[in-house]
Amino acid sequence: MKKAVKIFSLLLYLAVAAAAALIVYYNIKLPDKYYITEGGTLEFDSSIGVMAAASSTGPSECAADFSESRSDEVKSVQLKLFGIFPIKDVDVREVSEAAVIPCGTPFGIKLLTDGVMVVDINSFESGGQLVSPASDAGIKKGDVIISVSGKNVASTADISEALSCSGGKTVGVKIRRSGIESVVFLRPELSSEDNCYHAGMWVRDSSAGIGTLTFYDPSSGCYAGLGHPVCDIDTGEILPLCSGESADVIISGIKKGTSGAPGELMGAFVTDSRSGTIEINSARGLFGKMDSAPVFGSAMPIAMRQEVQTGEAVILSTLKGCTPSEYTISIEKIDMNDSEDSHNMVIRVTDEDLISEAGGIVQGMSGSPIIQNGKIVGAVTHVFVNDPLKGYAIFADSMYDEMQTLNSADKAA
Repeated sequence: MKKAVKIFSLLLYLAVAAAAALIVYYNIKLPDKYYITEGGTLEFDSSIGVMAAASSTGPSECAADFSESRSDEVKSVQLKLFGIFPIKDVDVREVSEAAVIPCGTPFGIKLLTDGVMVVDINSFESGGQLVSPASDAGIKKGDVIISVSGKNVASTADISEALSCSGGKTVGVKIRRSGIESVVFLRPELSSEDNCYHAGMWVRDSSAGIGTLTFYDPSSGCYAGLGHPVCDIDTGEILPLCSGESADVIISGIKKGTSGAPGELMGAFVTDSRSGTIEINSARGLFGKMDSAPVFGSAMPIAMRQEVQTGEAVILSTLKGCTPSEYTISIEKIDMNDSEDSHNMVIRVTDEDLISEAGGIVQGMSGSPIIQNGKIVGAVTHVFVNDPLKGYAIFADSMYDEMQTLNSADKAA
């Protein structure tokens, strides 16, 4: 009898420990906020054992009912393990079901930075010795120069002119670092090589490239694309956007990807004319407005992240010309946490045609929409360098949420 009691106690202890471990795990992995469509419910895959209660004090139930709530009203919902053990309270907002047109078409990217980004610090010879005025002033790689001697700068030419006009006298340089602005003092030195004043830094004021449109909202003219930010190639920092344009692009070829060497879509801008604006460069991608509808197709709803499932899905992407095709993939892993938007899912290419032509996921496919169960669930963001068949993806609801800030700004104006 005593042995049976000990075994029962041990099993009970193990069960409680396992439940506690799951509670800690889900508390970290599950996001603190959710969206649901009007009249919908907050539901989870029953296999994970997570249930939602309509309120922290209300009865436990598998799905929190919002049928009586107002659109855009935020409610506090308690998540429970097996409907018994509290995990945490989360915010749930009811929104109108979004219907947008999935794209998968390539677009050109032209960005002008807000200020001028420092991409490297170097030394040069002056008066028989190596000097680096920028380094001496405390300027670092990744800093954004906003103004010199009180005059705003927007290009590398502005920087050169300001240094030349200094005559070697100390100038105040306003910089932005990690979102914080400060002023440092820099004394340009005369270069022995060209007899001009320099600071000893390389700077960049623009960027251009090719990406893929994810979806387009015909009701507002807004679009979402890329699924990740445009970053400086040297610093890795998100380029601070001053202004930008999208442009029509045609894909002319593919550099096939292999293990250790990511492939790339090869394309060219069709004209110098713009096709739209780029107004946001964020961790969730590029967002702006099109001058005209970029595609013709049927609108499709945006899936909420809790609706995404592991298993089969398709992506829309363009490997030739400007017309997208459908390719099969498998969603292998889902991370519902908001800690890193562009890594919400791990996907694997299963389509033989895509593997044959491109080797899997290649650069330029970022933004290709992912469709599952008749809804847009996300977009391709990155390729695994050592396995081009696999890559990361972002949730579509994150991109749609970011795009809505453009509509909010228009309404406020």
